[in-house]
Amino acid sequence: MNPVESPVARALVALELVQAQPGITAERLGERLGVSERAARRYVAILREAGIPIESTRGPYGGYRIGRGLRPPPMMFTATEALGLVMAVLDSRPDVTTDGALAKLIRVLPEPVAAQAEAVRRSAATAGPPAARPDPLTTAALVQACSEHRRVRMRYRPGSGPQFETDADPWSVVVRFGRWYLLCFSHRAGARRAYRIDRIAALDALSARFEPPPDLDPMAALEEQLAVGWEYDVEVLVEAPYAAAHPRVPRSLGRLSPAGESQCRLVATTGDPHWYAQQLAAFPVPIRVLGGPELRAAVAAIGQRLSQAAAVEVPHQ
Repeated sequence: MNPVESPVARALVALELVQAQPGITAERLGERLGVSERAARRYVAILREAGIPIESTRGPYGGYRIGRGLRPPPMMFTATEALGLVMAVLDSRPDVTTDGALAKLIRVLPEPVAAQAEAVRRSAATAGPPAARPDPLTTAALVQACSEHRRVRMRYRPGSGPQFETDADPWSVVVRFGRWYLLCFSHRAGARRAYRIDRIAALDALSARFEPPPDLDPMAALEEQLAVGWEYDVEVLVEAPYAAAHPRVPRSLGRLSPAGESQCRLVATTGDPHWYAQQLAAFPVPIRVLGGPELRAAVAAIGQRLSQAAAVEVPHQ
């Protein structure tokens, strides 16, 4: 029997029509089902016998509609749609309620997608509004590639300089302070890299597979990566023991190591010496900038400006 002609199939189609068009008449229902008005009423009766609360109203504005008590059908999301919802919730700075709802959504996703979506949720920093919303399709493709350990080829637009193309082994999608990053091994650079997803102009999944590093901590690896690979060198001597300074120096500012009992050394690179100098100005302990020259100039400029601000005499009222 053709499924379209099956009484069960027609009854299910009838249910869908009543749900989609509350107030639909028996005549209109019969037209949509390709049966008589009397047969349409019979299909409604079949649905009622199955326990589905279908109400009917008489009169010129009457018709069928779903009554109270019907459980909604299960919602089916594609991986892209599901991740789009996750991204939207994370962008809105979730509270306890929305974060709980997000956890429920993740639990009903396919396992590979759910694992990556949960990793994104856990790594999301909600300290501020989203800085740059990436394309959901690109993000979903990267999440899938991460879960399948599948290499990708992408065209990337850096903050400065021309676009370039690289093959990459995508390890994890990480959210930090409103920015979405791909933590990966770049075959072009031959090293670990963190690429902003909103700057990925094109993406293709390749057939090659890879194994991510064991015991990878995506957030820690991202913060360490953000402190290297920039054009300006940083070397700072911190006048405090390593044990006291280490908890106060973010990984994103560089690698901190002991330099004797009462000092430690901070080594990094930066693309913005002025921004880095501002971070150093907030240190609660004395520091000395050993290099490089761009950072020393930026620190000197900030120091001079602050000295001038402190030297301004306020006229007496």
